[in-house]
Amino acid sequence: MKFEVYPELFEALPNACFGVVTVKGVDNTKEAPEIEALLAENIKKCEAKYEGKKVKEQPEIVPYREAFRTLGINPNKFMCSIEALLTRIAKGKGFPHINAVVDLGNAVSIQYDLPIGAHDTDTIPEALCVRAAKEGDHFTPFGSDQAETPDVGEMIYASGQEVRTRRWTWRQSEIGKITEETKNLFFPIDGFTDINKDKVLEARDALADLLKKTFDCQVEVGFVDKEHPVFSCDL
Repeated sequence: MKFEVYPELFEALPNACFGVVTVKGVDNTKEAPEIEALLAENIKKCEAKYEGKKVKEQPEIVPYREAFRTLGINPNKFMCSIEALLTRIAKGKGFPHINAVVDLGNAVSIQYDLPIGAHDTDTIPEALCVRAAKEGDHFTPFGSDQAETPDVGEMIYASGQEVRTRRWTWRQSEIGKITEETKNLFFPIDGFTDINKDKVLEARDALADLLKKTFDCQVEVGFVDKEHPVFSCDL
């Protein structure tokens, strides 16, 4: 597995950083009541934490909204995934059980107020990259089979010309989504070196430990920033 963040992101956001977790050998068909319980517990805590508050105004979320603006993305129209998730929960809408791995990622994301993506690495023929979109890139929205074209220059996650996440951390693709058949995964945790790096690393390690404990799988972790823009491992 290779993960690379291109210079254009760091030119716009020099403080961007990524905690990464690579996983091999998950059995995502198994029942994991402890993960469902953790997700329910963290949802309950989140509801209490943000009761009567506007999520978009909270110090955990403001840096992501500012980063979106820096990247030319309107955060009022295209919310960072963590803002969208916390806003949903703060409004009392909860979050549905999907499958064990997705539930675990969501539970940790909610606990640490951080955007955490999840990609099926068996669907990634090339390295997963964060870069600016270019001509020829294409994106299949989650839940759809109709491809769309991202704006040239838009910050994306991509493998080759297949866009896996549009507008940095806004929306993931139908391609590479996590299902019960998924066995090998890559989780990026997006943050900022001068704002929440400690939380990114803490969330990374918590996610890695829970994956090993729950699924008895192989796990490797890493960290990417401006000085170290590439992560690779044998998993």
